[in-house]
Amino acid sequence: MNNIINYVYNKYIKTKKKLDILKLNSGDNITVHYEIIEGEKNRIQLFKGIIIKIKGYTFTVRKISGEIGVEKIFNIHQTSIKKIYINQKGKVRRSKIYYFRKLKGKKAKIK
Repeated sequence: MNNIINYVYNKYIKTKKKLDILKLNSGDNITVHYEIIEGEKNRIQLFKGIIIKIKGYTFTVRKISGEIGVEKIFNIHQTSIKKIYINQKGKVRRSKIYYFRKLKGKKAKIK
């Protein structure tokens, strides 16, 4: 039984530690390229923002669009994610930076 579970896990989830391979951390500024299907058309859209939370195989990215904050939750094993690019590494003291939601302007900078 254990062999069947390992076979399925290795076949459908290609890397067990994909987050470790990408070396993503909270506070990093990243760009996620993900595919959107609209009817019969496919296109790739970019979501550029800061990682505010990593939990298991999901991570939450926050960006500011105009004056409104937008958060999107991605699963690392999603088939629609085509590429994850790390723009800048950030240094924060916490693993979940929820306080970042309240900050605006120069205070919202990460070292």
